Amino acid sequence: MSTYLNLRKHYRAFLEHAAGFSANADLLAPIGNKKFKADELILGHGDFKYKVDRNWAKVNASKHPITNCHEMVMDAQGRLIMLTDHPRNNILIFNKGGEVVESWTLGLETAHGLTLASDDNREFLLITDFASGRVIKTTLSSEIIFELKTPHALGFYNGWMPYDPTETAVAPNGDIYVSDGYGSDFIIQYNSNGEYIRHFGGRGGKSENLKNAHGVCIDLRKGAENAELIVTSRMQSCFKRYTLDGEYISTVKLPGTYPCRPVIKGSELYFGVCWSTFLYRANSGFVLILDENDKVVSCPGGNEPKYNGDKLKRLSQNPRAFYHCHDVCVDDDGNLYICQWNAQGMYPAKLEKLSA
Repeated sequence: MSTYLNLRKHYRAFLEHAAGFSANADLLAPIGNKKFKADELILGHGDFKYKVDRNWAKVNASKHPITNCHEMVMDAQGRLIMLTDHPRNNILIFNKGGEVVESWTLGLETAHGLTLASDDNREFLLITDFASGRVIKTTLSSEIIFELKTPHALGFYNGWMPYDPTETAVAPNGDIYVSDGYGSDFIIQYNSNGEYIRHFGGRGGKSENLKNAHGVCIDLRKGAENAELIVTSRMQSCFKRYTLDGEYISTVKLPGTYPCRPVIKGSELYFGVCWSTFLYRANSGFVLILDENDKVVSCPGGNEPKYNGDKLKRLSQNPRAFYHCHDVCVDDDGNLYICQWNAQGMYPAKLEKLSA
């Protein structure tokens, strides 16, 4: 393993130690004097309540081992495609019953971001591997179509500037946006052929700057002509909105959270929250659901969202249903699939949506 990967490994180990991580922690901790079983637990608020099924994924761990489950997408066939950072199987594809129907790998040890899009009526994937700096466009069956050139190769990053991409998003015209979330915190825009257009964001003290630009997505809820880019600024506990040309619009504050990438389904926006903001407390993840007005309407695995005027009160985990939620995928019935980082090798859990 390279020196660079060793540094990354030790950095993660430091975070786990600082958080007081225990390899023997339970998924569901005692609540009062009762310890809930997974199939008894109802999570969420208002019209967004869910029954937990943590045994949805039916996986032979020796055949399809994982380290962390990082991100998921759902293809046109309704199959759940999950990215892991285990080099033996970067991609696991599940049917609706939770069975693995296909798997493949690119041998990536820090695979982190997974985006599904289409061109010429053909679906494709964009995979980011942060330590190698690779952003790879592939078919759904593993063939590499092309790789994006890095900012260093293109000449707009100096040699001392780190580049550790974490996520991508694809605009209606095919432009690709890469979030350098573990590197220099820029959003880098390429056209559909992988040619550089611009970069924006970066670190600093202005509203348009970012701190841990962990995730990015395209918001089309106001129509393609009013499309916006939503970027997670995780260490600032917020997401920020930009035009597709990189002009800053606004910030949505999410106190109490270290959120991962935003995911839009229907009128709602979903986040996996990796930690609460209290000293990186281990195993404190939960999920957020925001409406089209950026108001939190449900917090599965967290406390009931409340506002003082327009100001959201601090959110935290309650009950302890998750370790570190890293991504959310939503099916056409409104059910959620949750994958987790640093969660004792757990495969995705399904949260079945209950009737309002």
